[in-house]
Amino acid sequence: MISKNWILKALLFLFGAWLIFDMITWVIAEYLWFDEVGYLSVFRRRLLTQVGLWVLGVGLSAAFLFFNLAIADKFRTRAAIKSYHRFEDALFSPPPPSPPPALNLPWLSFLVIGPTMFMVVMILHYGYEFITDFNISLEQDLVVPLLPRRFDFAVIWEMITQQPIQWWQIGLSVALTMVVIIKPQLSLSAIAVFFSLGFGWVLSSHWINVLGFFYPTDFQITEGLFNKDIGFYIFILSAIDLVEFWLFGLFLLTLISCSLIYLLSGDSFNQGKFPGFSRFQQRHLHGLAGVFMLSMALRYWLNRYELLYSERGVVFGAGYTDVNVAEPAYYLMFFISILFALFLFWQAFFSVEVIKPYVEFFLKNMGLRRRRSQPKRYAKLFADSYSLRAILSVYILMGFCANVWLPEIVQRVIVQPNELERELPFMERNIQFTQQGFNLDNIEIETFDPDAELSLADLERNSLTIDNIRLWDQRPLLQTNRQLQQIRPYYEFLDAAIDRYTLLKPEEEQTPDNRTQKQQVIIAGRELDYQLVPEKAQTWINQHLVYTHGYGFTLSPVNKVAEGGLPKYFIKNIGPAPRFNSDTTLEVDPRVEDSIPIGKPRIYYGQLTNTNVMTGTKVLEFDFPSGDENVYNTYSGDGGILINSLWRRLLFAKYLKNWQMIFTRNFLPETKVLFRRQIPQRVKAIAPFLRYDKNPYLVAADSSPGQDVVPENAQDGKYLYWILDAYTTSSRYPYSDPEDGEFNYIRNSVKVVIDAYNGSIKFYYLSEPRDPLLITLRQIFPDLFEPIENMPQSLYQHIRYPQDLFTVQSERLLTYHMQDPRVFYNREDVWRIPTEIYGGQTQRVAPYYLIMKLPTEAMAEFILLQPFTPASRLNLIAWLAARSDSPQYGKLLLYQFPKQRLVFGPEQVEALINQEPRISEQISLWNRQGSRVLQGNLLVIPIEQSLLYVEPIYLEATDNSLPTLVRVIVAYENRIVMRPTLDESLQAVFDADPIEPAIIVPN
Repeated sequence: MISKNWILKALLFLFGAWLIFDMITWVIAEYLWFDEVGYLSVFRRRLLTQVGLWVLGVGLSAAFLFFNLAIADKFRTRAAIKSYHRFEDALFSPPPPSPPPALNLPWLSFLVIGPTMFMVVMILHYGYEFITDFNISLEQDLVVPLLPRRFDFAVIWEMITQQPIQWWQIGLSVALTMVVIIKPQLSLSAIAVFFSLGFGWVLSSHWINVLGFFYPTDFQITEGLFNKDIGFYIFILSAIDLVEFWLFGLFLLTLISCSLIYLLSGDSFNQGKFPGFSRFQQRHLHGLAGVFMLSMALRYWLNRYELLYSERGVVFGAGYTDVNVAEPAYYLMFFISILFALFLFWQAFFSVEVIKPYVEFFLKNMGLRRRRSQPKRYAKLFADSYSLRAILSVYILMGFCANVWLPEIVQRVIVQPNELERELPFMERNIQFTQQGFNLDNIEIETFDPDAELSLADLERNSLTIDNIRLWDQRPLLQTNRQLQQIRPYYEFLDAAIDRYTLLKPEEEQTPDNRTQKQQVIIAGRELDYQLVPEKAQTWINQHLVYTHGYGFTLSPVNKVAEGGLPKYFIKNIGPAPRFNSDTTLEVDPRVEDSIPIGKPRIYYGQLTNTNVMTGTKVLEFDFPSGDENVYNTYSGDGGILINSLWRRLLFAKYLKNWQMIFTRNFLPETKVLFRRQIPQRVKAIAPFLRYDKNPYLVAADSSPGQDVVPENAQDGKYLYWILDAYTTSSRYPYSDPEDGEFNYIRNSVKVVIDAYNGSIKFYYLSEPRDPLLITLRQIFPDLFEPIENMPQSLYQHIRYPQDLFTVQSERLLTYHMQDPRVFYNREDVWRIPTEIYGGQTQRVAPYYLIMKLPTEAMAEFILLQPFTPASRLNLIAWLAARSDSPQYGKLLLYQFPKQRLVFGPEQVEALINQEPRISEQISLWNRQGSRVLQGNLLVIPIEQSLLYVEPIYLEATDNSLPTLVRVIVAYENRIVMRPTLDESLQAVFDADPIEPAIIVPN
């Protein structure tokens, strides 16, 4: 007969073997993938660091917890205690006096249930932090997980007051309390395993913080409170905070666990009385309390630096109360924690009789000694030493007084009545460091005083700007693409990007010396979304062998309109046709066929490629539709991993959870598996410590052969690349206000280029401006980054200032453009992002790209622009420009309007447009049943020393939307016109007779 123990051991062995197999499978698959993309050294360093930290965290945590639990278990019975006392008394002191009266059941229940409930709160908090880090590490959704929140009374109070208590939390508390009482050793051992694994995972998930500790870089900027370089707070302090989070939880859990084991020893709960801790139990608990006090000392030492991120005062960062009250209090509690720890260690290792007279003398003079005549109301838990309960109670009371009550009193009584005077120097620091953190201190500020002298001649001199005024927004263009250019239901245009290309001018505008010009365009990739394949066709072969890639893209000038008000396409369609270039399968306008390479634009790696596929099989891949038939192809790129052996098929079947890979007969020796094909997922797997822009954008470029990003078979026409902006960020920049964000320091130091056909990835770094975080990352991963100078010129000319970063900087600039702390305190000059009406809805004006000539420059360039208005008014107050063209890439210019001038803001112009009777009447006429009007983005366009406002008007059907551009509104000064084309509107505005009405609309 097979015993139950044997079955249990067999099941545990199989489960352990499966876990080991799963881990080995993951490591080998990841190894092969990183080898494919060329970053094996990155994977090795990361893996070794994570494994080392996990082993260190789990090993030391488990060793400390189970060592102390074993000691507590050994000496929890009276026989074991008496046996030890005979040895102990011979070494340290004479036998103790007669035992004190026993602790009765009510007090015992309180001392058991209270710590158990506290442990439940610990489990909830630490469990949340463990799970959060686990999810983030799996999804690789952030730069790195934010440092875990410390467990303190603020967290406990928040859990009690701000979050509604769930039924499962009550159930967990009751269940854990019962289990601890019934099976203390088993339940506490299980909790110890949970915390050990959790601590190991947290340490391993913050591997980049640990590596940064060993490769710090000075910022060459010193903060004023502790006079330390900013690098100390970002690299050194982050790692120490992580260690403190670990040690504090470890020591506190061990102290509570051993206390519960001793309180429940000798069947005390069933007997209803507890005779008190034995001498050895006292020594053990005092020793554990001593190491816990050392962790508290470390916390108070770190709390001094945490004041630089304080939110107590009027601004983010250390304020008057923090510097003059909280910091001295933390110093005081740091030294008291050390003294208490030494006192507890003395009681743990030596007899208290040696120092007892001195302690009694101190207590007597402090008036803290209890009168001997006072009768005992409960049993003394500690027979011959000072009570641990008393020590911890005094310590907690002192902590509350020094860290909570006293700072709050000073803040309310001393600071708030004189806040401006008290906080003035700290507001200066906050402004200075916030501007540094978000790179706002390098903004060049100019005055823009608009005049009313713009003429048609000025427009002709700025023809490049006029020719690139954006009439087509991404939203209506994508809707049109989905109606006209998806070709098949399984194609999708997920996004469209604004970019610029150098193209031939129209023939009538060409001269022998000047045949080309910059053209702002919208480019959109035609990707294959497998979810849109008809449900009955979603078979395993179709998913993994046939539908493998998207095909082609559309390219549209932002300012051109085709017949019927539809977008004009430079590149469109798929399939053979007489007009097509013989070297490609897309319809290409003659104006761009010599400027933009097309080739065979297959998209194997993109934003919608979320399936793993196998190429080079017996089954041909669907390439593109051609009339009523389909064209098929076999992948010939460099991407993918060979699965030409049984063990590799088994490996990836397990890794990808795709077991049919083992049984299919469609594989060949040259078959490859392509996985992790989505752009964000692909780059985050390599460098999860960077923060990435939300929108990678597509670029069609013919890079010179021999460049790393270009495949060897470049002649086949694989010319599509994705460019993705990456950021180095930190939440540890002193005084810099994150404004509810996840970081208070950000730099766009990295440009990532991904080959849409081969899947190769290159990380290019910008050497200017100096970014210490990037310097540290380059030291940690010397093979990961390449200088931007190595980027092929055909790709380099398409880099642009990222919109996500610009949005963040614009948000901070709303408040932090104010340099005077008095003005800042009074919020006298706060700005805001203006709003506009778009598609009948009110929304904030998003930053937009323009090709324009800055007032201080001689040539037009590609910039990103954001207008601002005052917080309490609607007029325009300033606009911020970010430059994208070399050699001025990355520079920010802020143009401020004179405050005594009234310059119309977007909302005011929108109001003028919508309240004009004839325009309003026309829009109402179009907004009849079956159709509706979309008012596009209202663009504020600086030209010379004037401002031009342009808003496109689209008309779309309520069903099967196909937006068409029907009118263009142009506003200048007090004149507004609406005409079918931009040229007609401009002509009408600037040809208007001065005696004519201010508002001009079509009859």
